[in-house]
Amino acid sequence: MSMEVWLGFFAACWVISLSPGAGAIASMSSGLQYGFWRGYWNALGLQLGLLMQIAIIAAGVGAILAASATAFQFIKWFGVAYLVYLAYKQWRALPLDMTDESGVRPIGKPLSLVFRGFLVNVSNPKALVFMLAVLPQFINPHAPLLPQYIAIAVTMVAVDMLVMAGYTGLASRVLRLLRTPRQQKRLNRTFAGLFIGAATFLATLRRAPV
Repeated sequence: MSMEVWLGFFAACWVISLSPGAGAIASMSSGLQYGFWRGYWNALGLQLGLLMQIAIIAAGVGAILAASATAFQFIKWFGVAYLVYLAYKQWRALPLDMTDESGVRPIGKPLSLVFRGFLVNVSNPKALVFMLAVLPQFINPHAPLLPQYIAIAVTMVAVDMLVMAGYTGLASRVLRLLRTPRQQKRLNRTFAGLFIGAATFLATLRRAPV
């Protein structure tokens, strides 16, 4: 991959990562509930899901999944169900009384947060189809493919980790401004609504004609 091609891909990665989506919502939700350092485990899970999608495309399976109506619908509705579940969990999240100096945030289990992020990314067929359409534009078919896919994976993960750190940190700082449980409950329900919105959008996706 030439420097010129890589710079074009690098710029595309920022646009893709900064675009609001289920991953960004999940990162902000984790930052809101658990703070930055604990909530950032969710972002690591997102990257594992992203790496799996890249590996699927590199192995050529992505084209098969994109062409299979059954596989597309299965992944899509699994993703819809999981986002609705996250919305329910966010709606039910207990607020903290920030006027009480002894109040501490709940301690999320790292592996649970990683798995949560992984499921958010891996259950999004739109991301898989999108990458299937975009990544080949930056691949030179006449050069060894493995080094190119490694460069793509490292670049996408590095950019996305920085962006998700921003989303997680932003939500974590927002919590400091919410001094009462009532304010926090409103924000939790706002995020629940965002998860429902993401689920609704995912439910409306249709597989592109082959």
